[in-house]
Formats: sequence, structure tokens, C-alpha cells
Amino acid sequence: MAVAPLAALHRKLFDETDGSKFARLKERLLKKHAAHDRLAVLDILTAYARDGQLLHWRAFLMSDIVQLAEANEHSAFFAWALVQPELAYRAVDGMLKSIGKDAYAPLVALAASSIASLEVRAKAVKSLAIFSRQPFDAGLPTDPGHWKAEQLQLDAVLAWQRDGTPDGAGHALPVTHAALEDPRSPLEKAAARLEKKLAAIRRKEQDLAQPSNWLTIASAADMAGIAQRWALPEHYRRFLACHSPLRVFINSPQYFQGLSLYGAAELIKAQHGYAWNPVSGEAIAGWPEQYLVIADAGADPYCLDLGAIADGDAPVYTAEHGMGAWRFERHADSFIDFLNEIAAAA
Repeated sequence: MAVAPLAALHRKLFDETDGSKFARLKERLLKKHAAHDRLAVLDILTAYARDGQLLHWRAFLMSDIVQLAEANEHSAFFAWALVQPELAYRAVDGMLKSIGKDAYAPLVALAASSIASLEVRAKAVKSLAIFSRQPFDAGLPTDPGHWKAEQLQLDAVLAWQRDGTPDGAGHALPVTHAALEDPRSPLEKAAARLEKKLAAIRRKEQDLAQPSNWLTIASAADMAGIAQRWALPEHYRRFLACHSPLRVFINSPQYFQGLSLYGAAELIKAQHGYAWNPVSGEAIAGWPEQYLVIADAGADPYCLDLGAIADGDAPVYTAEHGMGAWRFERHADSFIDFLNEIAAAA
């Protein structure tokens, strides 16, 4: 009697000892059966997470399990996984997806645990913040694996629990300029083109605790600090004031390792290692003093030539780093041209 395809895959998964072959079997299981036999596939994956012989795959499967599970499913499994050190990180989201607010108490306890790893405790705080819309993660890295112990906000989490775990208001959206919706000048139109591309990126992935890929209104303090150091061409000054990039990264093959476009808050610090030594504050020999770094692609700088300002704009130059000496080439005739290029590449 022939073995049913799903049962055969189940047996092969549990028998396989080669990690690469296991990965292919797992993908076949998901592709062929997850859509119409979701619960059966979940049973196979949770069983492997409990007892499978490839220990690293027991942890890797947690992402698929959390994705496949729906509300009120496998709560006992997720509660068990939460106390397994190698599974707890992904089990946090499984608990919230399965039992919602009933997961708050065990997750707060996990966050406060002196036994759990810092990474798992941080994950508990991060996921609680997202689910409850409380600002426990404000200003912290999107990946809780990068948090430090002093950033856990445990006092705030415990106070929230004592207050009855109310829902929060979530993080406010960055403030943007109206010209992005009604662009009129060439600069505004270029910024609006870029904003349209950035909005598409944000729809795919965005963490408002650490917002990225926004064009925002710069603070007066940041603009004042910039004005004390440089006389900027008017188009670039207005771009920073009205459409200051907030963690804007253009992941395009057009730019080596992608392009980081600086905002007003980071422009001064961005000159470190190019124009001046960040430790001594001294100018670095060989750097053209009229060049202002406004972006970089894998540390290759893109610079405005402040010595060639004309009609409110300036050309953009670039060079490869690590060549022993800077060899700059003209990249764009103006900042507006450079902005349009970025918008097209995004």
C-alpha cells in the first residue's frame, strides 16, 4: 500500500540527518501542503520542534510555525517553547498570535527573568511594545538582539502591568512637509519622486520605534548647527530643512552596497573620517575642504562642492575610498540632478 505524500514527507523529515536535505524537504512540505493541509503541516513542524534530531532546525522551524499558526492554535506548544532556551525567541510572537493579551503575564515574567538570555528578554519587551502599542521600544534598534541590558525599559513594562496593561497610542509618524503632496519647484518635485519610492519601501517594512526611509522636517537646532559650519547652496539647505532624510537607505545595484543619504541630524557627524578626525577634531590631510559629504555608498563618499555654488545649487562629486589618495570624479551637475537620480534608483 502506497504511503500518502504528506505522511511520506513526515517520515523523511524525521529520518533525515543532513541539514541541507532537511531544508529542501521542509520547503517541499510547505509548498505542497501548507495551503490545503495547514493544521497537519503545523502538527508535523511542532512535533519536530519538540523531538526532531537536528537541533538547530528545531529552532529554525519556529518562524514557519509562528507564520502558519492562527489565533487560539497551539497555545500549549508555544507555552512549552517559551521555556526552552533555544526556542523562546520565536515563541514570544507565537504566544501573542495564539492567545493575544493573555500572553502578557508570561511575557512580562520572561522580560524580567534573571535566567533568560538578554536577547530573549529584549524580544519579549519588543513584541509586547508592538502588540500593546506602548513605547517600550522607542528609539531602540529594530532588532532587539542589538539591545543592551540597560535599554530593556523593565520599570516601564512592570508599571504598565500594574496599571492593567492598557493599550497605548503607538508611535507618532514622522512630521513631513506639505510640499511632498503638492510639489511645485524642481527641488520639491525631485523630493516628491523620492518620497513616492520611499513610501513603497515603508509599506513593505517599517518600525515606527526606529523609523526609516522618511523625508522629514528638520529641527531648528540641527539646521542652526549646520549653518554655523557651512554656507550651503539654497536648494540643498531647503532640502535639509523641509525634507531631511531620516535613515534613508537606497538598496540599489546602482550604488556599491547601497546608498545612505544623510539628514540634518547626522550631517555633521557624517564628515568624520572624511574631512576631520572624530577623536582629535583635526582636519584630515588630503581632503578637499570645500567638499561636504552628503551621502555614501559602502563608504564611498558623495560630496557637494561648496566652492562651486551657482544659482542656488552645486555639483556632486564622488570617489572610491581606500585607494591611498582621493580621486574625485564629477557625478552630477547639481544636487537636484543627484536627487532625481536617487529617486529613479530607489
